[in-house]
Amino acid sequence: MRPLIDRIVPDLQPPDKPMLDEARRASSHHRQAAHGSLLERIPALHAVEQSPPANPLPWPGSLRIAAFNAQRLKDRRAARRLMEQAGAQVTLLSEADVGMARSGNAHTVRDLTAGSGEGYLYGVEFVELDLGSADEVEQCAGQSNAHGLHGNAIVAGLALERPWLIPLEENGLWFPGINGFQRRIGGRMALAVRVAQAPRPLWIVSTHLESKTDPADRQAQIQALLRALEVIAPGEACVIGGDFNTKALPRGEDERHLLLDAPERTEPLFADLRDAGFEWQHANLALPTQTTGPTNKHEPPFGKLDWLVVRGLEAGNPQVIPAVDEQGSAVSDHEMIAVDVRIA
Repeated sequence: MRPLIDRIVPDLQPPDKPMLDEARRASSHHRQAAHGSLLERIPALHAVEQSPPANPLPWPGSLRIAAFNAQRLKDRRAARRLMEQAGAQVTLLSEADVGMARSGNAHTVRDLTAGSGEGYLYGVEFVELDLGSADEVEQCAGQSNAHGLHGNAIVAGLALERPWLIPLEENGLWFPGINGFQRRIGGRMALAVRVAQAPRPLWIVSTHLESKTDPADRQAQIQALLRALEVIAPGEACVIGGDFNTKALPRGEDERHLLLDAPERTEPLFADLRDAGFEWQHANLALPTQTTGPTNKHEPPFGKLDWLVVRGLEAGNPQVIPAVDEQGSAVSDHEMIAVDVRIA
């Protein structure tokens, strides 16, 4: 697996057409060696894009942190509205596109922050070889991707320092595609960064665990993240947030107390988080965060997939913000979540 990545660039370099053509030929046979070779040779998978805020805000004493799987971040206006509803000073984003036809071939995070005074970090999870899922292929027929990048981001008006990209797995699961769609190079990852003006070290982590897997594999990904944090932020205050894809958790209304009281019974990753000093009881609500989404992708009962977990911090006022636009239409198949944190 790639080592921890701390190379910072103002603009990520997308792969060129010959390399993408090579990848498409190789992916039809799911050749593990080919995936590994391509992953090593694509510069965008070995750097973090950072755009600092124009005038960083002073340390506010406490932080309102939101996490949102933005489903490609196609609707930046709606995402901005949700951030404002949450009162977020830091927003952790997953599924943010750069140069994908399905999201207008835009740099979605740059668009989201334009004119706001905020800065951002962006890291690539996958280089997309096709137009996306089945419905996206249909919607974007005849179009092509400008860059084909898809990943995680952190948006904040505060000064952020020492960014890291942390690879969590690189098994090539998506390289041949799933049911013929979404051929990809890369793997699940996390972005970690330190808040520069905090009175003592405070780390923010945005992550997205694999959806097409099982609890043991998700646990292995969290273990990889925790090992990395022991290197870059040993024992220091930290917030980890994002889409954990905790699909094995109970979904019945009469079992919701188990979501916060004993999630390790079905998702053992929580035992590892607890052992590393993290807690979630005060940072989350025992409510589902999955939705039908704009394409009616999911049906009830819905799961709690999105989490904020904290270490060395006091957490309170957790919230689930419905991911809808001004007309009440869904903009993602995940709700936004948010919490207040203060250094203990």
